[in-house]
Amino acid sequence: MNNVNYQKKLFEIIEKVKDLPQKPTLLLHACCGPCFTIPYEEIKDYFDITIIYNNSNIYSKEEHDRRLSELKRYIKEIGATIKFIEFPYDGESFVEDLKPYCDQKEGQDRCRLCFGKRLEEGYRYAFEHHFDYYGTIMTISRYKNAQDINRIGLELEKKYPTTKWLCADFKKNNGYEKSLEIIREHGLYFQEFCGCIFSYTVWKNKH
Repeated sequence: MNNVNYQKKLFEIIEKVKDLPQKPTLLLHACCGPCFTIPYEEIKDYFDITIIYNNSNIYSKEEHDRRLSELKRYIKEIGATIKFIEFPYDGESFVEDLKPYCDQKEGQDRCRLCFGKRLEEGYRYAFEHHFDYYGTIMTISRYKNAQDINRIGLELEKKYPTTKWLCADFKKNNGYEKSLEIIREHGLYFQEFCGCIFSYTVWKNKH
């Protein structure tokens, strides 16, 4: 299967919406402050953004809350006014479906399942609350497969057709490297494992 340039598709969407009399509404899934940096810079002028923070995959609750706190701190420091939707943390229930894949390396079925669970949860909310678009910042990460994430999003769009999927691959055009500059500038907490207890265990065993 040939890879799709989803960042090019993002620019095509921006071209369609940039001259509209009113910004389309976007429910944007966010997982942490560092990953939010460049995606926000690239789309802030074109969408009316609401953040959804539904990341029960993150181990532990303290880590979950720390990432949320850093995201909010960064938003405050840059003077952005953004609405927030926070889902309650339920790490124990979330991880149940991932356990059969606990021995897999990053980027395999466990990760695709994790993406799908969170993205569908958010997509359903976006659909029920009549958002024009739904998307995620996760593609900024070098360790997350943008092809997988966008394919999941586009499949969900078929299920929730009145809310469009915001294609993107924010790591393109040196997005990840640019994010590191902002992270250093603001002294953001930069987590060293993806999120779930399985990725945490791998990271811990290496240190």
